[in-house]
Amino acid sequence: MSTTPSLFDSYRLGDLTLSNRIVMAPLTRNRAVAGLVPNPLAVKYYRQRASAGLIVTEATQVSDTAQGYQDTPGVYTDAQVAGWKPVTEAVRAAGGRIFVQLWHVGRVSHRSLQPGGAAPLAPSAIRAQTKTYVNNGFHDVDEPRALELSEIAGVVDDFRKAAAKAMEAGFDGVEIHGANGYLIDQFLRDGANQRTDAYGGSIENRTRFLKEVTAAIIGEIGAARTGIRLSPVTPANGLSDSNPQALFNHVLDVLEDLKPVYVHMIEGATGGPRDIAPDFDFEALRKRYSGTWMVNNGYDRAMADKVIAEGKADLVAFGKLFISNPDLVERLKRGGPFNELDRDRLYGGGEQGYTTYPTLEGAAA
Repeated sequence: MSTTPSLFDSYRLGDLTLSNRIVMAPLTRNRAVAGLVPNPLAVKYYRQRASAGLIVTEATQVSDTAQGYQDTPGVYTDAQVAGWKPVTEAVRAAGGRIFVQLWHVGRVSHRSLQPGGAAPLAPSAIRAQTKTYVNNGFHDVDEPRALELSEIAGVVDDFRKAAAKAMEAGFDGVEIHGANGYLIDQFLRDGANQRTDAYGGSIENRTRFLKEVTAAIIGEIGAARTGIRLSPVTPANGLSDSNPQALFNHVLDVLEDLKPVYVHMIEGATGGPRDIAPDFDFEALRKRYSGTWMVNNGYDRAMADKVIAEGKADLVAFGKLFISNPDLVERLKRGGPFNELDRDRLYGGGEQGYTTYPTLEGAAA
């Protein structure tokens, strides 16, 4: 006799068993220390949230050209790997599972963050209409330069090498950041990609970079350890596309062939309205992909229960709620109460607003 799946049921993700279907979404906190090594406080921060079925870390650079924001960590040097090891060990000791999100920001960067003060890299030399967090404040991004055709394979290999480093650091897997207007998303969208070579023009060509990055990582660490995040209609970081439905239908066909263990789908505008593109058919994307389907953006307990029970999603990711509620799983079970988010301490700083949010148990003590 079949039973209706629940948000709090365990779930089999590849060869991993997750304790529930609740995922901590990647959340940039800008607290890395010298060398873009994870802050030692990150051990406590992630351990506090290990009751999530799966944690996906803050976005993490794959190379020294991949950085776009102040004090965000990397996973491409031995020192960074050493900084991540106590994090993965702490999460696993607490019964959790943890993937690292692999990130190249592309054009969403500032010369002060680039090696030698060089221009940021992008598919095309089109400046993003957005700001980045640098020098302890928000500033306009700099104009990028277009990647030479001969350079693209090296960037693909940066993703592969970072995935290998992630395994050294003890992560259970990696999530490719293909969303929110960063490099992979820039290649996908015709508003940012005006190349005329094999990586531009047609939908097939614009999907090539995503395909090569995903295939390289899967070749290095296996499909069961590789997920990917997408945001088909978000305008984040000044991105747009003339035909997102056709584009992302093709993207999901490509991913169905490559078979990463999950697709992490942002519905609507990242961190904003869910209904900005009411004609976009997310269910059509779901039908094209047979792997684990993770949904994200503005979910509460009732919405999450509904999509899990109806089989429209396998996992549900929660973002800012996990910042202010380290024991979010238990709070969701009880229907609250939920701590208020300290927005003034989201980016940068120390313990306050990072590891100091009380749990239900702590608040009652």
